[in-house]
Amino acid sequence: MRQKTFTDANAATEGLLWDGMTLMAGGFGLCGIPETLIEAIRRSGVRDLTVISNNCGVDDFGLGILLAGGQIRKMISSYVGENKLFEQLYLAGKLELEFNPQGTLAERIRAGGAGIPAFFTKTGVGTIVADGKEVRSFKGQDYVMETALTADLSIVKAWKSDTEGNLVYRKTARNFNPMMATAGAVTIAEVEEITDPGMLDPDHIHTPGIYVDRIVQGMAYEKRIERVTTRPRPILEGVG
Repeated sequence: MRQKTFTDANAATEGLLWDGMTLMAGGFGLCGIPETLIEAIRRSGVRDLTVISNNCGVDDFGLGILLAGGQIRKMISSYVGENKLFEQLYLAGKLELEFNPQGTLAERIRAGGAGIPAFFTKTGVGTIVADGKEVRSFKGQDYVMETALTADLSIVKAWKSDTEGNLVYRKTARNFNPMMATAGAVTIAEVEEITDPGMLDPDHIHTPGIYVDRIVQGMAYEKRIERVTTRPRPILEGVG
């Protein structure tokens, strides 16, 4: 079996980055994002990227650092509300955006990984989402056709991996990562822990290693929270 583990993110991305490529990046908000790989892409200086991701990070973290560096030409996303620079670039006509309902985006990626070229959904019928797309009736209900999404490179974040590339995600980090791992021509997994083959319970593996081409172990994760919302602890009668 060929070696899948790489010493660092620079080595893991070597030979896989070029101007104008399409990149899928896992994560939801700032949860489960491949921080180390994003930083390596920033350092590479690659430009004119089309990025498929649920969102574009925040102004100074996640995919937001690629946006700040002028490396992203187009975003295919479902939510962009946490990034002020994104808004400014889009309104100024300097950033293309293909907006998707969130479930539609997820299914477009899943379809790409499954080899399904297109599918029909009721979501978006009668709205601007359906503009320019085929609408067909099934059993008296209208559905809009959506095409699958694939990428030249998928970067995903997992909790654990073995050296064969079998991946386990932790809690809500199991968001867009599993489907994106299947939809890239090449997939790099950034993980927190790498184990030997046979150390992962087969019933707990979320992404089989057949989908993963390269593995890199990250470290010193920030794991930021986009918006910290708290409330005063209630005062209970007879306590304290």
